Amino acid sequence: MHRFTTFERMDEVPLMITKTRGTRESFDRGKLISGVMAAAKGRPIDDDAVNALADSVEEELRLGGGGDVPSTRVGLAVLERLRELDEVAYMRFASVYKNFDGAQDFQREAALLDKSPVS
Repeated sequence: MHRFTTFERMDEVPLMITKTRGTRESFDRGKLISGVMAAAKGRPIDDDAVNALADSVEEELRLGGGGDVPSTRVGLAVLERLRELDEVAYMRFASVYKNFDGAQDFQREAALLDKSPVS
């Protein structure tokens, strides 16, 4: 016997991402997955976990009203989930997302990571 699972996406409201420079673009799930996969390269994170993370972020954005979403909200949602999934992938993603300039940025973020409780 085989079991099939289907997922429904709330596609009624198109998600538009507003970049920090003011430009807008359609939400691109593939772009989100690509960024997470780059951060998770070489880490013990499987495709199912990355897809679940993307599902969770997209669901949060849509349930939060959809429409125009600041890119900062997307980045923070990804960071929140990566923190729980894998701290190394979190740090890699944070280094790009937060534009780390040097070792002090990594040290500061690691200190924040140690202080913040995982939900």
